[in-house]
Amino acid sequence: MLPKSLRPLFPYMKKYRGSFAVGTLCVFLNNGIWILFPQVVRRAIGDLTDSIAHHRALTHQLISYAMLLLVVACGRGIFQFLTRWILIGVSREIEFDLRNDFFRHLESLSYSYYQRTRTGDIMARATNDLNAVRMLLGPAIMYSANTVVFTAGALAFMLSISPRLTLYAFLPLPIVSITIQYFGKQIHERFEKIQEMFSEISARAQENFSGARVIRAYVQEDPETAGFEAANREYIARSLPLVRLMGMLWPSLEAMLGFAIVLVLWLGGREVLQGRIKVEDFVAFNLYMVQLTFPIIALGWVINIFQRGTASMARINEILVERPEIADGVEATITSANAAGLEGEIEFRNLNFAYNGKPVLHDVNLRIPAGSSLAIVGPTGSGKTTLVSLIPRIYDAAPGSVLIDGRPVREYSLELLRANIGFIPQETFLFSESVRENIAFGKADASDAEVRSAAEAASIAEDIEGFPEKYRTLVGERGITLSGGQKQRTAIARAIIRNPRILVLDDALSSVDTHTEDKILNHLREVMQGRTTIFISHRVSTVRNADMIAVLHTGRVVELGTHAELIERNGYYTDLYNKQLLEEELAEV
Repeated sequence: MLPKSLRPLFPYMKKYRGSFAVGTLCVFLNNGIWILFPQVVRRAIGDLTDSIAHHRALTHQLISYAMLLLVVACGRGIFQFLTRWILIGVSREIEFDLRNDFFRHLESLSYSYYQRTRTGDIMARATNDLNAVRMLLGPAIMYSANTVVFTAGALAFMLSISPRLTLYAFLPLPIVSITIQYFGKQIHERFEKIQEMFSEISARAQENFSGARVIRAYVQEDPETAGFEAANREYIARSLPLVRLMGMLWPSLEAMLGFAIVLVLWLGGREVLQGRIKVEDFVAFNLYMVQLTFPIIALGWVINIFQRGTASMARINEILVERPEIADGVEATITSANAAGLEGEIEFRNLNFAYNGKPVLHDVNLRIPAGSSLAIVGPTGSGKTTLVSLIPRIYDAAPGSVLIDGRPVREYSLELLRANIGFIPQETFLFSESVRENIAFGKADASDAEVRSAAEAASIAEDIEGFPEKYRTLVGERGITLSGGQKQRTAIARAIIRNPRILVLDDALSSVDTHTEDKILNHLREVMQGRTTIFISHRVSTVRNADMIAVLHTGRVVELGTHAELIERNGYYTDLYNKQLLEEELAEV
């Protein structure tokens, strides 16, 4: 019975059942032809013995037998090539399909999954583990089929020659079976540990490359190198026992096979001398024994591949069985097909939200009319980012507590909802592509004019056009070649180009100076006129012109009003305003 971990592969194998059928036919023809090789030699030796006994010339017959052996070898070579081409080719096709489905599934998982899973671990499963599964579906199946078919065919001929010798030849088979089971279990367990350590190494390398700036800033190159070396040493320490195990498996199989050959030569030779078995039959029998050598040895390699593949498929399946925590439910009746778009009115109604069992937001009631702007201020950890993350359903609030245009957000399909929201998070992420491709990321058909217009609105156009390659400039992985302010403004341009009904800026201007900030805000007022805008900021200069300002403290809205109204209340906002006013005065001195 096949392991449970391999069941997800059945649909992929079923898709290529036609190719597997043709490959199976080639396996039978390949081995069927090769089984005839000892029979041709048997006939040749029989005729040669007979001709010597009767003093007849055998030159013509020997040429015929030589040509026949050549035909057998060529026929076998052709079908061996076809077997490899078809079965290994199918394994590559399944690898292609599985990798695409694996990536598509990862794309569907919720943001929270990536918060608790290391990127390096995912990468290890998408590369090393996937390759181990391909080896299972290609070489392992091919060599297993060859071994089974050839052994069955050879066994029939060997029994016809001498059932007694055949019994002696297969005498070590029970020991071989026990040995394979023992080694197979050990290989599976050890390979799982090796793959876990490979994931650890991949994760450590990925984090180091992504955090190159931080490592250099804190002069941690040597400690990080030492840490990687320790992880690498552990990986080798786990790998060497598997190498030793495999080093023992093949010699063990060869020794058992060698014992069988010696036994057959000893007992069979005696029967030839006693006239019970003809010389040509004994030679054919031994040829079958020699031909069985590679399939038996290959069986050890197949066991290794099989155990590696099942362990890797189990690791891949751990991700495939994950389900997105946030997805379209039965209530998601408003889709791109039956809705023109959103007006942009947002309402938080009696909103309470907890993350990992810890309360974050308490009884939040806010209404943001369509086309208006709301600024949210408050101390770090007050729940500002969490609040705006509930709008595009990065996290899910209780049903009916977040509404857009008077309808709960769960009634909108995720595609429609997120297509109408331009979200600029705190942590700016840029892809290792050109500046143009990063800006046009959410709108693949964007023209050069639209890209430039969005860049101007984000006050990044002048910087981009100062680069030697202008909009074709590669930004490097995660935008490492750009400054913090340039990355933020590029992210703003990326959101603007989509022409969203709702724009959310989560502290997106923190890395720009006040002069640039003023320019961006002036552009945004023009671009987002008639659209709903939410600002999160610690700067009063960013939020003071918003239609409404909400002060969030310990997950509660403690103040709400315009800039002038909040100043009169002499609360948290007034303290924030006075502190920043003092900072500006001190900076001017």
